[in-house]
Amino acid sequence: MSGRGKAAGKAKGKSVSRSSKAGLQFPVGRLARYLKKGRYAERIGAGAPVYVAAVLEYLAAEVLELAGNAARDNKKNRIIPRHIQLAIRNDEELSKLLGTVTIASGGVLPNIHTHLLPKKTGKKGADAGGDE
Repeated sequence: MSGRGKAAGKAKGKSVSRSSKAGLQFPVGRLARYLKKGRYAERIGAGAPVYVAAVLEYLAAEVLELAGNAARDNKKNRIIPRHIQLAIRNDEELSKLLGTVTIASGGVLPNIHTHLLPKKTGKKGADAGGDE
């Protein structure tokens, strides 16, 4: 035997993606390629693209869940950019993370300045004297 490692006596099985090994939906291999191609460091460890994929997947799931809730609140079945905008701007942490981001066709949060609202007048004396 020539000592060629583990696969010397066995036939190669079906390949398993790194995403499925990590239990992720986001593409670990593609992110590894982007990290290498981006020249962020001379060497990229094996765990780095897995971690990046997990973080991106978590953020995407969080935004989509909140946007889905916003769509349901507006009685819609489909998420549009307006729902994503409402979801992000109403969540404190996501709003801070994406504070400088502009979402196309997102609109603005509904907001009426307190000075523009009509003043409430106190009419307590008018109701009290009507029982004669």
